[in-house]
Amino acid sequence: MRILIVEDDLEAADAMERGLTEAGHDCARAADGEAGLAAAQTGEFDVMIVDRMMPKMDGVTLIETIRREGDQTPVLFLSALGEVGDRVAGLQAGGDDYLVKPYAFAELSARIEALARRRETGSVQTLLRVGELEMDLIARTVHRQGKEIDLQPREFQLLEFMMRHAGQSVTRTMLLEKVWEYHFDPQTNVIDVHISRLRSKIDKGFDRPMLQTVRGAGYRLDA
Repeated sequence: MRILIVEDDLEAADAMERGLTEAGHDCARAADGEAGLAAAQTGEFDVMIVDRMMPKMDGVTLIETIRREGDQTPVLFLSALGEVGDRVAGLQAGGDDYLVKPYAFAELSARIEALARRRETGSVQTLLRVGELEMDLIARTVHRQGKEIDLQPREFQLLEFMMRHAGQSVTRTMLLEKVWEYHFDPQTNVIDVHISRLRSKIDKGFDRPMLQTVRGAGYRLDA
């Protein structure tokens, strides 16, 4: 992840950056609130770690400012102020989490990972990729190796479900419920027909098939 550390205690910032870098993250730093605001406004970050009490601009004001500007980057407040009212004020300003100093680095790291997961889960995904297959959910287009593949609406729904479960065996029951919205098996070959059509469109003319039949289980889309 790309992480912005806004902390005026240089020793604490050094230790934080060292630990996060060793964990594989890319860190940027700012030593006061104004520099932190400038960095937040000009860079794209996955998470921001912001000390509450800083020179030039305090952390609460910093976060209130970027929230007004529409920046929804997850924010973890750090502060020696640990009373309930202090934590509430930080969260009401737009913070997503609040960690009281002194803290264990393991807890800091775990909270950052949790914030990133929360953001990922809540985000709207508009582009799906499985190997050389790409689906644009906004434009409603599908390409393989740059070649556009023309799909009917139901075929598009079927492929979207398969791409969201790439590498997994997908059963007939799952397809009936999630793609056709049937909560019973109508005992027709509708799935087999659509799978056959989809396979002919996404695999025909390419070196290797991606849509596999899993004997006794269902189907699987492999990268």
